Amino acid sequence: MSTVGFFGLGIMGLPMAENLVKAGHDVVGYNRSPRRVEAFVAAGGRGASSIAEAVDGADFVITMVPDSPDVAALAMGEGGIFEHSHRGQLFIDMSTIEPATSRKVAEAGAEVGVRVLDAPVSGGEAGAVEGVLSIMVGGAAEDFAAAKPVFDAVGRTVVHVGPHGAGQTVKAANQLMVAGHLQLLAEALVLAEASDVDPAVAVEVLGGGLAGSTVLERKSAGMLKRDFTPGFRLSLHHKDMGIVTAAAREAGVAIPLGSAVAQLIAALVARGDGGLDHSGLLKLTEELAGRTHQ
Repeated sequence: MSTVGFFGLGIMGLPMAENLVKAGHDVVGYNRSPRRVEAFVAAGGRGASSIAEAVDGADFVITMVPDSPDVAALAMGEGGIFEHSHRGQLFIDMSTIEPATSRKVAEAGAEVGVRVLDAPVSGGEAGAVEGVLSIMVGGAAEDFAAAKPVFDAVGRTVVHVGPHGAGQTVKAANQLMVAGHLQLLAEALVLAEASDVDPAVAVEVLGGGLAGSTVLERKSAGMLKRDFTPGFRLSLHHKDMGIVTAAAREAGVAIPLGSAVAQLIAALVARGDGGLDHSGLLKLTEELAGRTHQ
């Protein structure tokens, strides 16, 4: 098994790092909040108090942090990962960031002899805990093959989708679809309830037909209870929809439905609901329909 330096022990990162430990890897965790490192150590991992400590001797270095500037600073910044890496080390960014940033990180890695993969994930907190994430990987095929045992410890659907940046492009498409599914599920629940149909019964039937989806399976229960405890925060999906719209503009394609959902998410974040789960789209949908849940 391998030694892995893992950066970012948040809602997704901590269970992912724990699953790597369970698979037999020697994992050294680093996080800005020492409390998360303590939780990881309690789960059987090793803790690092500096970037250098987490990178030293690692076969693989993984980052799972919120946004493009975080990855860029960690990897390429002064005192960052690449300053402490050894030649041949494999750097895997599993965050969701701009494809252009992934390509820049790969170029910077090549300059110091570090192999780089962009490998964003989908599946939310539950998928991270269960080790069944979907992982879309961009980079060299041989580097993907080398990292496959690491990916298999945290994911179930692991696919090499193309060159550097391709993983992030597919993740943008994923976030576009998830946002659309959540909004349509919210509208379906509001429609059912306004028509005096038990929304729980409606969900049961919808889940067994063509309208069924992983979004419905994982998110409907919380939406029915109006429990928006974050598994994936609206503020992060807002960031992701910015990546989606920028990627669409760069590719020269129109995303009319995606753009509309991006604006609904932006409205929720702007009014202070960014800390809610992204299923919180139901709140705004109810308000637009003039129906506030009691």
